[in-house]
Amino acid sequence: MDASYPKAEKLKSKKIIDILFTEGKSVSKYPLRLVYVAHDFEDNVPLKMGVSVSKKYFKKAVDRNYFKRVLRECYRLNKPLLQENMNAKYCCMFFYQTKEKLSYSEINEKTIRLFEKFAQAIQAEQHLL
Repeated sequence: MDASYPKAEKLKSKKIIDILFTEGKSVSKYPLRLVYVAHDFEDNVPLKMGVSVSKKYFKKAVDRNYFKRVLRECYRLNKPLLQENMNAKYCCMFFYQTKEKLSYSEINEKTIRLFEKFAQAIQAEQHLL
């Protein structure tokens, strides 16, 4: 599978982000959180992903940008875990929610666990339908 993060996969639509926060479901694996919603968008990609790091925890933009880069890289490397279990199009927002400055390897490990938890959640939803 392709391990890239092209522009088409980036979540930028204000309308979809609003839908995420009003109707979205969430899975967490401390300190990471993934909010997701099934949404049919025009682009020919199975998943749109956005990342966010709270200004509350990291006052300096340099620190926030570092963790956003790390989250994007973890997503890019582990997105096959997400895509192999999906049969619908999803929009997701990926959050880093702690003051702790975890190392890249710790964040990557938590990302893998979070994506596995997400895969279980969407499979459970599909069995209910």
